[in-house]
Parts: sequence; C-alpha cells; structure tokens
Amino acid sequence: MGKREPGALQLSDIDSAGNLVELFLKRADARSARPFLGARKGGEWRTQTWGEVADQVCLLAENLRKLGLDDGDRVMLISENRPEWCIADLAIMAAGCITVPAYTTNTERDHQHILDNSGARAVIVSTEKLSVPLIPAIMRSGLAGHLIPIDGVRHFQSGQVSCHPWKTMLEGDAATARAAVEARIGSIGRGDTACIIYTSGTGGAPRGVLQHHGAILCNVAGAAEILVEDFGLGDDERFLSFLPLSHAYEHTGGQYLPIACGAEIFYAEGLEKLASNIEETRPTVMVVVPRLFEVLRTRIMKQVEKQGKVPNYLMTRALQIAAQPKKRLRDRPADMIIEKLLRPKIRQRFGGRIKAMVSGGAPLNPEVGNFFEAMGLTMLQGYGQTEAGPVISCNRPRAGIKMDTVGPPMRGVEVKIAEDGEILVRGELVMHGYWQNKAETEKALKDGWLHTGDIGHLDEKGRIVITDRKKDMIVNDKGDNVAPQKVEGMLTLQPEIAQAMVSGDKRPYLVGLIVPDAEWALEWAKANDIRFDLKELQDLPAFRSAVRAAVDRTNQDLSVIEKVRQFAFADEPFSTDNEEMTPSLKIRRHKIRERYGDRLDALYKG
Repeated sequence: MGKREPGALQLSDIDSAGNLVELFLKRADARSARPFLGARKGGEWRTQTWGEVADQVCLLAENLRKLGLDDGDRVMLISENRPEWCIADLAIMAAGCITVPAYTTNTERDHQHILDNSGARAVIVSTEKLSVPLIPAIMRSGLAGHLIPIDGVRHFQSGQVSCHPWKTMLEGDAATARAAVEARIGSIGRGDTACIIYTSGTGGAPRGVLQHHGAILCNVAGAAEILVEDFGLGDDERFLSFLPLSHAYEHTGGQYLPIACGAEIFYAEGLEKLASNIEETRPTVMVVVPRLFEVLRTRIMKQVEKQGKVPNYLMTRALQIAAQPKKRLRDRPADMIIEKLLRPKIRQRFGGRIKAMVSGGAPLNPEVGNFFEAMGLTMLQGYGQTEAGPVISCNRPRAGIKMDTVGPPMRGVEVKIAEDGEILVRGELVMHGYWQNKAETEKALKDGWLHTGDIGHLDEKGRIVITDRKKDMIVNDKGDNVAPQKVEGMLTLQPEIAQAMVSGDKRPYLVGLIVPDAEWALEWAKANDIRFDLKELQDLPAFRSAVRAAVDRTNQDLSVIEKVRQFAFADEPFSTDNEEMTPSLKIRRHKIRERYGDRLDALYKG
C-alpha cells in the first residue's frame, strides 16, 4: 500500500468535525479528482470522483430546500446499496434535514409505520419496484408531499404528492449550491440529529433511534484508529458495501468510515454475485454479518474437499495450528508450506488485497472466526447496537484477538457491567433517545448509561465477552439460564444444518427447529438413490436419522442444560421474505414461534 496523502486521514479531523457533511466536504476537497463511488453498470465497474459526488450532494441539498423543506424536517430514503444512496443521505443532512432510512424489504405496513411515526415530509426511492409498497403508504399517511424517484416510477395520480425526477434535483450551479451548504452546515453541531434509524426488530414494532452527528463521528474515529494503528491504512483503500445501508452497522461502518478514511466505496450487486464482486473489486476492508462468513466458510471447505488429499490435509493442519494458544516451533515448517500452497488461493477468492474483515450485527461463532484466521485472513469481531452509533467494541491485533470475545471498548467508549451482568455503555456514541417514545427512552437510558440488554463480562485484558441478550435468554423449568445463540451457532456449523432455532423457556430441556442444508440434502438423496424433494425427504426416517446424527455431534460439546433433546423441521428457510429474519440476517424469534409454536410444543409430548 502506498503512503497516505497529506490531509487524507487525520483522526483530529474527525474529532474536530462539527458534523458529517463538513467531514465529507473536507475529504472531497483533498481528493477531488480521485475515484470515490463505484458501481457495476453495463457490464463494467464505473466510478464517480469525490469532486463529482460533492457537487451532486450540494445541488440536491439546495433543490430539497427549494421544495420547501426546512431545518429538522425528515426525509425518508428507500434504496438498494448504490452511489445515489450515499449522495442522497449526505444531501439530506446538507439541507439541514434528517435522513430516515428504510429497508428495501419493508412491506406497505412497515412503510406506513415509519412515515406516520417520523412525519417525513419527502421520500426518495430508487426504483419502480420499490415504489409499489411505498406509494399506497404515502397516500394513506398523507404527510409526505414530495416523492423523488431515482430511476423513475410509474405515473400515479395524487393531488397531495408532487413527483420530482432525480435528474431535475441535480440541476443548478454547483458553486452557488456549495456556498449555501457551507453557510448552513456551520450551524449544525455534533449534538444535532443526523438520522432516525428504525431498528429492524427481532421483537415488536420498529423504534426510531435518534443518532446524532457526534455518535457516528465518535464511532468512525474509534474504527479509523484501529485501521490506522493495527493495519497501516494506506492511500488506496477500498470498501465493498454489501449489507443494507439502512442498517446502522453498514451506514456507519460501510459509508462514513470509508468517507473519513478517504477510501473508495464499491457497491456489491447482491448475495448471488457477492463472491465474483469480491474478486473483481479487490476490496481491502469488508464489513459483514456472521451468517455470510458461515456461508463462505462452508463453500470454501466444500471446494477444498473436492481438490483431493493434499489440499484437505493442508486445511486440517492449518486449523490445528490456529487452534494452538501459542505458536509452536515444530509447527513452523508445516505453516510455511500452508502459507505457500493454500492460503494464497483462499486470499485470491477475496481479491488478494484484504487487510481486515469485520464481523458484526450478531455473535460470531469462534470456530468460524478461527477458520478464517487459519486461512490467513484477519477477522475482527465487533459488537454494538443501533442505539450506540452502532459500534461499541472491536477486536484488534494490538490487544490480542480472541475469538470468543468482541474486543475492548473503542476509543471514547466507557463500559461497565451491572450487578445482573448487563452491559452498560456511556459516551458520545450513545443515542439521544427513541423518536417520540419517552417511555422506551427512559428504560434504555438511565443516568447517562445505555442499558444494552446484553449479558456479559470483561476478561482479564478488558475485552468484552457476551453471553446472550437478556430478552433472548432461555430460563428452563429449573431456573437455569441458557444462551440460545451459542447453541444455534454450533448447530449450523454442522454440514447437514443450514439454520436452527432452539426453544425451551420454562421447559425441562431444549428443543430445536431445523432447516436442513439444501446442498447436503441433494448429495444425500443422490447417494441413497432417492428423488430430491426437500419436503419429502424430511418425512423419511433415514433422512431424519442423518440430521439427528448432526444434532448428536453438537450435543457432545454442550453442557447438560444446553443439549437439544428433540427437533422438528421447518417448512422453509428463515428469510427476510417470510419475515423470519431481519435484514441483517438475525432470526426473528417471535415470528418463528408464532408460526411453529404448536410444532415445538408437540416435541414435549410423548
């Protein structure tokens, strides 16, 4: 990596920035002609420069003001990850308004809840497809008076909503717009609200988290410090944006962190093309959720298994060496061979330039993290929540990476453990509350401390160890506490099991709901000369026994109270489409229980 340009990244710039737009414009001025945002169009990757993006941000901001939007007005943003998402977000803030991101998977009811709750006066939407559930919600809400489609929408009749095409919102004189933006943002401080992010919710209705400019800037400064000090951040860093930008983790880590670092942002085309996008764009940093790492680990292991005895032996030895608490001299020859023959091939699948992959949004199974470390890819596990900007802590090499921890608190973050084991957080990163929800705000914020709802402790080196979420904790009929995420994570490491949810509150033992791995099931059907139909296979005693064996293998490594005694099959995979997963790929327990409660209860009979 090359040396950094003067002024490209100074932590003092982040600390002294009054707001996110100010920081962005400073970076844009320093790197005006350098590429910034990249997306695949017409079969090739195309980029826009920092200067081009800055002009569009200022023009859009001024045109938003011309619509009659005023300081503090909310603007809803619904789009897949693309350059226009970043431009719109910055422009809304540059107009003195507040961004209200919404998930592309939202239903009409979800959109209406956010519109009604936030009181958004305008909506930016990317495509006609995404406008289908949105427009009826706008009509019913009757609050938003302006719709700004990026790619255009089908004509609709409404006397109350004005439609403004994206291109017309970028018209005007860029220099005049820039002067107006600079005059306006001078009065926006770190304590002012930047966005209202509605939690995707593994529980009830989404709540609007008030994230102020300082919360995100505090987060970005802490993360940037890790990249600079532990990874020698260079001048040609590139982030690949994949997680929904409407999620606080990607919003901060996948957008404002690279902006602060003067890095490029390339936008992935989706899960199906993620592997090829990684190879093509050659990112240096990736922000991903654990589920994707689990999928990538499974794919890599299957590919290596097909390559014969030598690659399989090398992978096994790599995992054995990585499992050792300290490096042993006798392992060095084998490690050198692995470094020459195996790891380069694995790294190449990630573009060959990866410095760090950061996992967050849900707990990472230590076995998955250790696998990537063994393959020569640095894996950092972070921890946080939307109410904290969202990053609270992150593993870093200097503190010693330990995969069953989520690292020490980041710069500017105070953490203490309450008497009942709950993790409490204090600092500029903590939200100012939930939008128009005083009761929930008072529950979450007490004496300046954010009550995270997570249970854990600090280890001897000050790293946070998380046991589970308070509300997800299973308490059996004997009063024993069981962390379901640990058990579920171990189950899904088995090749036979793609997804799992365990249950057992106020019950004598745990039971599970299992989604078999489709690829494994197909291979099992071929080996047993049976027609492949996943639903029909689940009725076969032999198939059930094969999955039972996977559960039994998992139980060998679990304590008595954690063992899964019985299981049932789910009708289909948990997904965002059936509302059984959040957009950040965490399971929605209450939704799954609503659907399969009777099936799970039946496992305790007979």
